[in-house]
Amino acid sequence: MSKLFDDNRTYVLGDPELELFGDRAKLAQWRHKNKGPAFYRLGRKIVYRGSDLNAWAEAHRVVPAGRD
Repeated sequence: MSKLFDDNRTYVLGDPELELFGDRAKLAQWRHKNKGPAFYRLGRKIVYRGSDLNAWAEAHRVVPAGRD
């Protein structure tokens, strides 16, 4: 699979790449419900590693029946 995010980069709320998952409120809901990709909470700052975002996206990949 091609990577959706740069594995060696960190992403913070407000980065346009994170809009792939939805708006900031959606990510906040996921964090509150312990869903979504892994993240770091550094004080009030939320940081996502690109490798964690790619792993989460790959784990939620859906392959339609009859296709590989």
